[in-house]
Amino acid sequence: MHNRLRTVILLGVLTGFIMGFGQFLGGSHGLMIGFVIAMVMNLGSWWFSADMVLAQTRAKVVQPEDAPELYNLVAHLAERASLPMPRVAIVNDPSPNAFATGRNPNRAVVAVTSGLLNIMNREELAGVLGHELAHVKNRDILIGSVAAVLAGVIMFLASIAKFGAIFGGGNRDGEGGNPLAVLLMAILAPLAAGLIQAAISRAGEYQADDTGADIAGTPYGLASALEKLGGSRPSTQAQANTAHLYIVNPLSARSMASLFATHPPIEERVARLRGLRP
Repeated sequence: MHNRLRTVILLGVLTGFIMGFGQFLGGSHGLMIGFVIAMVMNLGSWWFSADMVLAQTRAKVVQPEDAPELYNLVAHLAERASLPMPRVAIVNDPSPNAFATGRNPNRAVVAVTSGLLNIMNREELAGVLGHELAHVKNRDILIGSVAAVLAGVIMFLASIAKFGAIFGGGNRDGEGGNPLAVLLMAILAPLAAGLIQAAISRAGEYQADDTGADIAGTPYGLASALEKLGGSRPSTQAQANTAHLYIVNPLSARSMASLFATHPPIEERVARLRGLRP
């Protein structure tokens, strides 16, 4: 219930940004258009969140015969977690990482990168998959998926607004369209979306680590996996609006202020896990 409430609040906040862009770009007509777009996006992101995230991350759903070891391990861990079998997907990305998405446990997808499969042993892979299934079990996946979809929309609108401000865009009925206001919104909206993502992700990562360790049967596999992930290179394919979904930040965290960090420090997560009893 708590995550559902946060999802509704998130939809409302991001809807306000979309309508605000419409107001600044097109006055009252733009406001109405923004409202329609927001409603369509809200419904779409709620109902088709998994497919939208898979498209954004270029993840491909695989069948048991395509990756039998991975598929069987996910099935085993899902049974331990008392969860329905999720879809399994692989992202062709040499940077090791993983994420889960979907609107509920019955529509969940667990995705891993090809880089993750290349560097993890079975215990470490089980730890990572357990963490992602914990997000499914804790029902974190809907709010994270909705945030990814709507943040992507806001960033797209921000780009449009920047061009509109630079080239003198604005409405024609004198009800808004101030280029400075548009530029301000274009700068602030992605930052606000990033703050929302950070708040969502940080709140659930420690809990997912703990629950994931229970699902895998030991905390040491996940701890070892996180140590490997902490020393890996950032992804060149991941996008900012989906960064909060991954088990570790796929982008360079060194260039980001701690306020905008989408994940707790890996060192702290590893220390907590190594202090748990298997």
